[in-house]
Order: sequence, then C-alpha cells, then structure tokens
Amino acid sequence: MANIRNQRWSLKGMTALVTGGSRGIGRATVEELAEFGARVHTCCRSQEDLDKCLKEWEAMGFKVSGSVCDVQSKEQRKKLMETVSSLFNGTLNILVNNAGRTLSSLKSTVEVTEEDISSVMSTNFESSFHFSQLAYPLLKASGNGSIVFISSVSGLTALPFSTPYAASKAAINQITKNLACEWAKDNIRTNAVAPWIIKTRLVERSNDDPMHVKGIEQLLSVTPLKRAGEPHEVSSMVVFLCLPAASYITGQLFVIDGGHTVKAYPIPDL
Repeated sequence: MANIRNQRWSLKGMTALVTGGSRGIGRATVEELAEFGARVHTCCRSQEDLDKCLKEWEAMGFKVSGSVCDVQSKEQRKKLMETVSSLFNGTLNILVNNAGRTLSSLKSTVEVTEEDISSVMSTNFESSFHFSQLAYPLLKASGNGSIVFISSVSGLTALPFSTPYAASKAAINQITKNLACEWAKDNIRTNAVAPWIIKTRLVERSNDDPMHVKGIEQLLSVTPLKRAGEPHEVSSMVVFLCLPAASYITGQLFVIDGGHTVKAYPIPDL
C-alpha cells in the first residue's frame, strides 16, 4: 500500500518541459517538478539568466537542463522541441506552457497598437498552441502525457484594462477544454491554472507606475485574503495536476486567486 501511495505522489522517471522557467511561476514550477523527481528542461530568452539558474539548480541537486528560446519565434520553438526530443529519447510526460507577457502599462483599448496585440497574442496564445502541437507526438509516445497551461483570472472576469492580455488568456482556457476532448484517446490530459495577482516580475516591474500600484492595491483590498500570491502557491497546483494522483482530472481550470472570484460584495472588517 505504501509503495502504491508513493507512486501516485511521485514524478520519478518522468520528463517535463517548462517554458519561461527562469523566474516567477515558471521557476517555482521547475523546482517543484524536480523536487518530485522529474527530469526538467526549461527555456528563457537570456543566456545569462539561464546559466545562473542552471548553476543554482545543480547545487540543489535538481536534474534540470535549459535552452535559450524566444517563444515568439516559430523557428526557435521548433528548435527547442527538437532539443527536448533528443534529450528525452522522443518522449515527454509533462508540458507546462508558462511563458507569457502583458502590456507594459495599463493601456485603454483605443491606445493599444497592432504591435501590442501581436506581441501579447504570439507570446501567450500562439506559442502555447504551437508548443502543444509540437509536443503532441512526444506526449503520446510517453503513454501518460499532461499539459498544464498558465492562464489568468483576467481570462475569466472583466477588468477595465489589458484587454489583449485578457483575450489571450480566455483563448487559453478554451483550448484547454478542446484538447482535453481531442487528445484523451491518446492518454494526454490538459488542464489550466488561472492565477490572480502573484509576486512575479510581470507585476513588480510596473511598480514605478503610480496608477498601476494604486490599481493593484484596490484589487487586493477586495480580495478575501487581501494579499498577492507567491509563485510557489501556483506551482503547487501545477505540479499536482501532473502527478499520477491527478490522473482523472482533465479539461479543467483551477483558479488560484485568494478568493477574489467568489466574493459577491465588498468584504467589511468585522
């Protein structure tokens, strides 16, 4: 019985690709997957950042490798997946589509440019869709595949800003459901995790914008837990969905938001 329980809660012998794994939710996911026994490959745009992470992970005893990749580039996405296929002998158990971006400021819809839309959609939606296509034969070959998309509460509820970002994440929510139906026959599960405000570089780099800071404070004030989340509070759900223990879960969206989306009225101090 103990052996069965250990197998259900272990990723030993499994392989994983995490995009955008050098910081924030991506880094937390890489580390947690490795802690559960998986061999992990990750990517980021900066060779310097990647080398620093790989050195730290090696010191921690994690089996992690990495490549430089700009996920907006179709050719670089193909090259990355070729590397993964070579490293893991043509199979892959886990794909975490984490790499993402938002607009640099809280632009109104009329201020958004074609370049803004192209950049956000290609990073958040197109790359995730393409990586899933490229990973499909590897996931199928493993006999036990799992894809986790990093979505956002912005793709579930309406906010008066960042419309392209919200649209890209809403699209992620839908392909999660479609692929769950289409690829179930190949024993590939697909799920998504939708974080709220998390302490990542995407959030912190905008702290120089007073309007952004004020907006964050207002949003957190009406969040039941009244704080931003930590990356590891998201990665724990991501990794759970990859475990054998989650083998009957597919096509689902899990919201990690401190209770934000379930509150109906402003919460008074009692």
